[in-house]
Amino acid sequence: MKHTIDVITMGCSKNLVDSEQLMRRFQAIGYDFYHNPDQLHGDIAVVNTCGFIGDAKEESIQEILDLCARKDDGELERIFVMGCLSERYLQDLKAEIPEVDRFYGKFDWKDMINDLETESASEANMPEVIEKAQQSTLHTTGHFAYIKISEGCNRKCAYCAIPIITGPHKSRPMEDILDEIERLVKDGVHEFQIIAQELTFYGVDLYHEQKIAELIEKIAAIPGVEWVRLHYAYPAQFPMDLLRVIRENKNVCNYLDIALQHISDNMLARMHRHITKDETIALIKKMREEVPGICIRTTLMVGFPGETEEDFQELMDFTRDVKFDRMGAFAYSEEDDTFAAINYEDDIPDEIKQDRLDRLMALQQEISAELLEKKVGQTCKIIIDRQEGDWFIGRTEQDSPEVDCEILIPASSNTLAIGHFYDATITRAEEFDLYAEIKH
Repeated sequence: MKHTIDVITMGCSKNLVDSEQLMRRFQAIGYDFYHNPDQLHGDIAVVNTCGFIGDAKEESIQEILDLCARKDDGELERIFVMGCLSERYLQDLKAEIPEVDRFYGKFDWKDMINDLETESASEANMPEVIEKAQQSTLHTTGHFAYIKISEGCNRKCAYCAIPIITGPHKSRPMEDILDEIERLVKDGVHEFQIIAQELTFYGVDLYHEQKIAELIEKIAAIPGVEWVRLHYAYPAQFPMDLLRVIRENKNVCNYLDIALQHISDNMLARMHRHITKDETIALIKKMREEVPGICIRTTLMVGFPGETEEDFQELMDFTRDVKFDRMGAFAYSEEDDTFAAINYEDDIPDEIKQDRLDRLMALQQEISAELLEKKVGQTCKIIIDRQEGDWFIGRTEQDSPEVDCEILIPASSNTLAIGHFYDATITRAEEFDLYAEIKH
């Protein structure tokens, strides 16, 4: 099928936002497209790659190689590659995978429209295409949307390659974000995941002060915004007024995703996290005091260079004491050109990294089961995401799509609408999921 493109997004929701912007441009010049299809539909495939950690890079490369094999078999005519991996390893990828027709980085993918050499996307009418695309409300997630409020990061943690890939923090103007949300509300979207590499730094570059609290308060004031959920905060220099905004606005979810990475002062210093153990504990205490019932999601890292068994046990004790509502963890992998790669020896054997990761996640599994069991008998507001077989699948305000707990409601006794909100009573808990009945 001519004029049909398959777009495959790897990695995080920030990449998904870029893919959606690209597809809006395809739409503006008359292309059909499919996102993450089970099978290819068109003669062109675009891969939006991830370059964050080793596993993600390998997954992106494997996807490209699989598509190259299909191109060799005549199933595809062209392959375009964009995103973080391409931004960072452009010349290496060009040399190693010549079957790819064109590589783009993290930001120059917008040139792809011109490079397709379609008559409708000539340089003369590109401003019209861009304006039309910006007014489109196309998104891939149906009843909820990801809103990226900034690019880049100024924090420069020792292990992280993101600042190398994306550059310094760059906030979107507040009016642009509010306009986008207003358009999406008119299109039927009522749940918004506010995302950034570093959420709490929002506005410093444009307005010379942290403006995340003001932004979220203005988003919450838009009629039709039902849920606003915050992702990827940073603990150092945390803007405390944001807690007031969460507490005072019912449509701002009692939820905060804040990556802590570790707790021992030794590790926090070596990681360049700019915060201490005592300050971290005080921050969590303050969050729970200011926003009763807040759901805190965090990410932790094991196996960073120099991590001793004592450091790891300190992390285990901290996790056991704090009892995070949601937690993810990963083992350190050395990333080229980062401070850690240049200055530290990756001295923790892989088997020890994996053992520590397994022990930490087993502990979190116990904590999750304990916390979810306490929810049995409670009634809460949920949104319905989809139906799978005999079950409707939903979420509470304390659950973000794809990464958190899901609620299962029997389809046999309910007729529910996808994307609608209901009151549900929790009837049973498992380690990471809940079961419920709709309250009639």
